[in-house]
This record gives sequence, structure tokens and C-alpha cells, in this order.
Amino acid sequence: MNVRLLLSGLVLAVFASGCVVYDTPPPGYTVVPGTSFDRSWGAAVGALRDQGVTVTEENREAGVVRGRRGSINVVGNVRTQADGSVRVQFDTTGATQTDPTLIDRVSQAYERRMGR
Repeated sequence: MNVRLLLSGLVLAVFASGCVVYDTPPPGYTVVPGTSFDRSWGAAVGALRDQGVTVTEENREAGVVRGRRGSINVVGNVRTQADGSVRVQFDTTGATQTDPTLIDRVSQAYERRMGR
């Protein structure tokens, strides 16, 4: 009987060690569980265009879309994660002080296009 109890405890310990806890993504990231890459990619590219960003590069295979609005560069990264969710990140560089809310508007446009 003690062997069964010990074996049961060992099995539970092994299964518990395989549990994964996901942290909240850092600001600027969106993690979309159960969403296809295609849908997220289209929403990311469309969000840039919605905010007047001229798309200069679309590399779907690499998951990178680049564009420019005035003197601000915008980069969107779309990645499929190991758990199947899609992670989207937007970054701006350049003279961001000329339009400090551009990154927020792009993120909001993405969320709208994703139906959230």
C-alpha cells in the first residue's frame, strides 16, 4: 500500500512539474490565443495603413511589416508562439515626439481589426 501511495505521489509530482504559467506580456505586445497567423498578419498590415503609415516592406515569411509616417518609422512583428498563439508587437523609431500617440493608435487599430 505504501508503494502505491509513493508511486501516486511521484506521478503527481512529475505531472505538476510540467505545468506552465504564462506571465502577462510586456507593454507593446499582444498575445492572441487561438488566432491564425493570417488573420493577425492582415490586421497588423491594415492597422498601419489605417493610421496613415506608408508600408514600405511586407515580409510575411519573416513576420515583419515596416512603414513610415512622416519622420517616424513603424515596425510590426507577427510571430506564432510554441503554444500556437500569435504575438504581435509594434515599435516606432525616429522623431516620435512629432506624433507621440501614433504607436497607441496603431495598436488600437489592430485591436479593432481583430474585433476587440
